[in-house]
Amino acid sequence: MNVYTTDNVRNVVLLGHGGCGKTSLVESFAFLSGLTTRTGKVEDGNTISDYDKEEIKRKFSISTSVVPIVWGDTKINILDTPGYFDFVGEVEEAVAVADSAIIVISGKAGIEAGTKKAWDICEKYKLPRMIFVTDMDIDDASFRQIVEDLQELYGKKIAPFHLPIRENGQFVGYVNVLQRQAKRWKDDGTVEHMDMPDYSEANLDILREALMESVAETSEEFMDRYFGGEEFSENEIRQALRVNVSEGSIVPVLMGSNLLSRGQYTLLTDIVKYLPGPHQRTIMGINAKTNEGYNADYDFAKPKSAYVFKTIIDPFIGKYSLIKVNSGVLKTDDVLWNHHKDAEEKIGKLYVMRGNKVEEVPELHAGDIGALSKLVVTATTDSLSTKNNPILYIRTTLSTPYTYMRYKAVNKGDDDKISQALAKMTAEDLTLKVVNDSEMNQTLIYGIGNQQLDVVVSKLKERYKVDIELSQPKIAFRETIKKTADVEYKYKKQSGGHGQYGHVKMTFEPSGNLEEAYEFTQTVVGGAVPKNFFPAVEKGVQEGVKKGPLAAYPVVGVKANLYDGSYHPVDSSEMAFKTAALGAFKKGFMEAGPILLEPIASLKVYVPDNYTGDIMGDLNKRRGRVLGMNPVETGKQEIVADVPYKELYGYGTQLRSMTGGLGEFSYEFARYEQAPSDIQEQEIENRANKVTKDVD
Repeated sequence: MNVYTTDNVRNVVLLGHGGCGKTSLVESFAFLSGLTTRTGKVEDGNTISDYDKEEIKRKFSISTSVVPIVWGDTKINILDTPGYFDFVGEVEEAVAVADSAIIVISGKAGIEAGTKKAWDICEKYKLPRMIFVTDMDIDDASFRQIVEDLQELYGKKIAPFHLPIRENGQFVGYVNVLQRQAKRWKDDGTVEHMDMPDYSEANLDILREALMESVAETSEEFMDRYFGGEEFSENEIRQALRVNVSEGSIVPVLMGSNLLSRGQYTLLTDIVKYLPGPHQRTIMGINAKTNEGYNADYDFAKPKSAYVFKTIIDPFIGKYSLIKVNSGVLKTDDVLWNHHKDAEEKIGKLYVMRGNKVEEVPELHAGDIGALSKLVVTATTDSLSTKNNPILYIRTTLSTPYTYMRYKAVNKGDDDKISQALAKMTAEDLTLKVVNDSEMNQTLIYGIGNQQLDVVVSKLKERYKVDIELSQPKIAFRETIKKTADVEYKYKKQSGGHGQYGHVKMTFEPSGNLEEAYEFTQTVVGGAVPKNFFPAVEKGVQEGVKKGPLAAYPVVGVKANLYDGSYHPVDSSEMAFKTAALGAFKKGFMEAGPILLEPIASLKVYVPDNYTGDIMGDLNKRRGRVLGMNPVETGKQEIVADVPYKELYGYGTQLRSMTGGLGEFSYEFARYEQAPSDIQEQEIENRANKVTKDVD
């Protein structure tokens, strides 16, 4: 592939609901640009973007793919992202390096949850955008309705560029709203002029009015002229569009058919014409030596620096670090500095990726996207620069995984293989997390949703030839007491030679502090128990709280006081008093009104207004206590509630089901509270064998 300078690069991320046609749009781009000789199909598993076996099997995108499309003298780096929310980390990585976006909407399905999420992401990252409506070859697809729905949601900045033309139910052409001209598609994707159908006139007036309103909104002068009944010239409109689309204050809406490769020619041309290149964007880093801001701004004349936005680790194609060059020009065999890891990386060859294919290039200019192979220490979100000018860029903020499952190896002896495979997968996908929960003797895997975790299981089996099974995680309960108990315990053992003797009298009561396992005091008078045995008595309590007598959960909030006892001048030992204290603890604990405490999460749910009633009703069923509701910036409501961890299992799936995919949630540990009696009884029964045995 040729080398492209900064002003001849566009970095465009495709966003939208799952199944709206993003991957098929890339296929049309590839075909029209001459990259391929035929368009692949998701159904046939032969697309450029969806090359992974899991994507082919499931028929939807799981990872972001980069596909460079050459259009004229411009290289358009298309970042094709997954539409399903479980893989939002892939979207966030891509958006962080994109300079603009195309939100894809299915003309058949209309505006969906993923459409609104895509818009919100563009707003968050301040990305200029266009909207492309696919599936216009379907007879009941209504472009005008989609435009009206978009304007209702997002106002006058929505600017329709086209109007579809159908003949005998076939999608044959479009009306250019700006030019008031009708055009028919030819087989090569270009167009020829045609007479405008009579039925298009009424819709044209509606859409042209919407376009003119968008242009008028861009300046006071245009607004005055618009309300004065003046017409704008075509040049004035185009100039206003160039400036304001690039700034994000106008959002053009185009349309076409991926199946017929119609509309993509115009879309590619408009990407080059209206969407900004890196040279029109800014990027700020921090100079690690001076701690001052560094305006990289995709300037090829400045020292080299790059940002690693994604890592691919594949058993077949190897490891590649996908980068965006933020300043300077990278060349083969450059040596770059990773300040995060305090290490140099020799980058060797430079590549551009096209799906899973790599192509070597001699250099990459500022603003371009490429790939480096086999970097030793560099990971996703790391920065690379020169050692003399060490630059750090803000790491991409990725969604926190809250859905988790317990996993076990199906086959004994696979644990090491599984661990190594998961290490590679978590390096690829930063929204995956593996946690070893030693307290509950379980290993947990966290993700954004169940679908993502299902994919992990499949990839482990397919790529790494190991099997795991997922199950519901065990919840870490606690044990404590509600009353006071006064107990005596004597440990006496006689065998040949010295015996064992330890005798304690102790009280156990609630300490009032659930943050600490126990408090230990002694009020022994008269030397009934010598001072040198006090630490041994405390050790007995210390051992007892690790595994409570009620259900073998850790104990919290107990105050133990040693007030009397006796000893034997020969047979007493630290071991004897430790054993006596442990016996006293178990006896006293069970006499002091023992209860189970369950962990409570502080949950925040973000949903549109019309779902708040359903959400609160569901939280009540989950034994939740709704504490309040607050409006937030995105136009949603934040519902704050306390919910037991036990009731959060499967919540992400249920929330998405209730809200059509629009609901989001987060939670953190709040405290422990007494569990209801039926929950306690169930847990005590389930763990009866663990009280006397150390088994999983």
